[in-house]
Amino acid sequence: MADDLLLEVEELRVTYGSSVLALDGVGFSVPEGGSIALLGANGAGKSTALRAVTGLLRFHGGQVTGGSIRFEGRSIVRADAAALVAAGIAQVLEGRRVFAELTVAENLRVGAFPGRARRREREIREELSELFPILAERADQPAGLLSGGQQQVLAIARALMSQPRLLLLDEPSLGLAPRVVAEIGQALRAINERGCALLLIEQSTALALRATKHAYLLETGRIRAHAPTAELLADERVRASYLGAPAVLGRPEALAR
Repeated sequence: MADDLLLEVEELRVTYGSSVLALDGVGFSVPEGGSIALLGANGAGKSTALRAVTGLLRFHGGQVTGGSIRFEGRSIVRADAAALVAAGIAQVLEGRRVFAELTVAENLRVGAFPGRARRREREIREELSELFPILAERADQPAGLLSGGQQQVLAIARALMSQPRLLLLDEPSLGLAPRVVAEIGQALRAINERGCALLLIEQSTALALRATKHAYLLETGRIRAHAPTAELLADERVRASYLGAPAVLGRPEALAR
């Protein structure tokens, strides 16, 4: 393992059932404290790559049939999902999956189940309240009564309660207003600046620009390009052909405002 690489995925091949090839030779890496985006249209293989990393692939009928996935230099291809959380990998699933009948505070407590997090639960919650003030304001309110954006914030904070070294997010901007997406992007940047590495699965170019420094482009199960996020999204061919969005006069930073 390269000294500064936290996650390494090499020549990853994934199939569903006996014949559906979802990923074919995919490779990407996340440096210690880095911020990486996996971009691409629906069906490109982004969520499949995330499931392979988090140990959830088998619950979706998929299997790794080739390649390697290493976290801190150790293979995690067949690791249990709960063991991966304990090792320092946390995931925010697509769809803002909070426990609707539990309060905000109770949702956060659920996220603190690894031993190291339980010991620092109060301290971690205070840190998250500074980052996400709405959570302290709504601590005793059922999570199901929060707005969509607030539920997404809660889902991110719940994942952070486990004190991960690597935070994985699957389409966190889905269904949210641009203003909320911008706020989440700022929060993710702050989380990364505090030392937590990010792997963001996204279609939103605006969120990717706000939250990540480097990006990989997936198309039909293969990596087609990778570069610094702003540089990749400045390529009109990339935006038009793979992301379905026009370039903004060669200035992708305009999307991040």
